[in-house]
Amino acid sequence: MSGPALTQLQFDVDGQSFPIVLGTDAPRTLGALARYLPLPLQLHTPKIAGSHIYWHAPLIEDVEGETAVLDAPPGAFIYWPVRQFLEITFAPLQAETASVTVLGHLDAPVDGIAALAGRLKREQGQRIFRGQLSAPGATTLASPAKTSLPPEIAAVSARVWQACPADLRELTASRAIMHPAGPALLAESELRVLHEVLWTLRASLGETPQEMTRHTAALNINRAGGRLRDFCHLGESAEALTMLGRCFERDNIALDTLIDESIRIIGRLSAWADLLIPWNDLNDAFRIAATQMEKAEQ
Repeated sequence: MSGPALTQLQFDVDGQSFPIVLGTDAPRTLGALARYLPLPLQLHTPKIAGSHIYWHAPLIEDVEGETAVLDAPPGAFIYWPVRQFLEITFAPLQAETASVTVLGHLDAPVDGIAALAGRLKREQGQRIFRGQLSAPGATTLASPAKTSLPPEIAAVSARVWQACPADLRELTASRAIMHPAGPALLAESELRVLHEVLWTLRASLGETPQEMTRHTAALNINRAGGRLRDFCHLGESAEALTMLGRCFERDNIALDTLIDESIRIIGRLSAWADLLIPWNDLNDAFRIAATQMEKAEQ
């Protein structure tokens, strides 16, 4: 989007609309977000912090303002860089240590977000909660910044941001022993950890020799790709990682740009895998089994 600085956004999901008022303390992050508006989104239920809803964001920005996540008040609209989330809180979060960027706040009672979060918690893995983040009154969208990345990277990025890869969807239909839970959970964890590794490498740019960074990135990407291919039978997703691994072995591709785009692709694959998992049902089953284990061991 082009024009004046953003002052408000509208968050639409599941037949509801929520206004968001933006602050002035994170102009860099808001400028990056503006380039992707209107932004289609898919909501995720939290697994650790608890009282928030979030969606995966395409922007890659360092923290701005550096607020401790536990200090964010209910109703805060947050960008969480290392997780690559945009999120809205509705109550104090559970213990987690991280620095986030506070972009603004919900301009409505948090009760609506809390009710939405309850439905999301119960129904993730059964359906996808789709929505949109937009700037009211905006009619234009800024052109994405051009890069020198190879066309094969651009093609994979466009594909994974448009839709869930077919191999992930097909995995949920498998009824082999411990399928789909076993390979789906393994794939999600492999992709999430790889996403975090790349953020760590990004933070070390300028401090670590480029050859070492390229080697470390390729090693981790290729290892995760092998797990997706050989353990989870996710050929399409594994091939995307194999392609990225090869690109890190080429010294004619700008390293900072390559890391950022790899984060976008791998983070998006991780997000799609997360959306297919019924986390609340799994947690309920875990609690029941844990209680039975405690009784059996007494």
